Amino acid sequence: MAITRFSEAAAEFWMERALGLARLGRLTTSPNPMVGAVVLDANGQLVGEGFHVAPGQPHGEVMALEQAGARAHGGSLFVTLEPCCHHGRTPPCTEAILAAKVQQVVVAMVDPDPRVAGGGLDQLRQAGVRVVCGVGEAQARAINQPFLHRLSHGRPWGVLKWAATIDGRIATTTGNSQWISGPPARQWVHQLRAHCDAVVVGAGTVRSDNPLLTSRGQRQPEPLRVVLSRGLQVPPQAQLWDQTVASTLVFHSPGADPIMANHLQQQGVECVALAPCSPRRVLEQLASRGCNRVLWECGPALAAAAVKGGCVQEVVAVQAPKLIGGVQGCTPIGDLQITTMAQSLPLGSHRLERCGADLIWRLRLNPPDNSFPMA
Repeated sequence: MAITRFSEAAAEFWMERALGLARLGRLTTSPNPMVGAVVLDANGQLVGEGFHVAPGQPHGEVMALEQAGARAHGGSLFVTLEPCCHHGRTPPCTEAILAAKVQQVVVAMVDPDPRVAGGGLDQLRQAGVRVVCGVGEAQARAINQPFLHRLSHGRPWGVLKWAATIDGRIATTTGNSQWISGPPARQWVHQLRAHCDAVVVGAGTVRSDNPLLTSRGQRQPEPLRVVLSRGLQVPPQAQLWDQTVASTLVFHSPGADPIMANHLQQQGVECVALAPCSPRRVLEQLASRGCNRVLWECGPALAAAAVKGGCVQEVVAVQAPKLIGGVQGCTPIGDLQITTMAQSLPLGSHRLERCGADLIWRLRLNPPDNSFPMA
């Protein structure tokens, strides 16, 4: 369907502007998607723009329409995601659109949320609004991929990150690992954490590194810090137990050490028993708490379990120009039971960037169907 008064290039231009606005909410919108919108008057002039800032605050199209005011009458609305048609924390956006009397709504993609799923567009069409869908759809899907993944799979988008030497070691034979990467790369990782809703480690990482796992103030509130420890074999004192810095959630098996569980709870740490206490079950729990994107910063055994459980969709590998060597040197991922190169897991859509003296690889993990049994 042609877009009234707009060439294809013009429509893409305005949608790209809306997508840029949507990205402004990348650190604050979870569990909601990022949404941006622009309003043009009847003459095609920009009169309003907005983006969704945080849950409970106005959606992007409402902000843009409020800025436009009466100038939106007879105009066009460009929005990166289908307007909602249900009452949630805020009223339906379709009501605001109809009240503004815009003539045309151009949408990048349908909202897969079952509460919407095309219903918003149907309401607009039935009210006589011209609706066009699909402009900039690929870009709209890309910026909200973690949100879409959570809706379709019931678990957050998983990112597995490690820092290793050029010969593939994450620690010496004695377990020493600080610091493999340089200060610029470590600051880059703080930014990566800021773009995630939770950071997951195992008990071994807590014992060996005593990590803080924060974005160093780049995101407020800080990402949820998550520890997976079936037996609660964790130290009684650790930076993660300080809840004044950031919240920590510990998942353990039902039969875990009750004394340690009580000790952690007295420090304000939330402890949750899971059966089975697996990476997949942990992500399902985090999805129910509104996490769209989760960062795995764990040791080799938990990393392997996360990969085998289908809990990793993206790999971030920091590669330092250093050598450690040693047959027993620690590698980023434990045993995946891969015995032939034909079984190796393909990594695609790679991106490489230099950060100080280090290289940072960002790759998609695209395991063949049925590569692993789902844990």
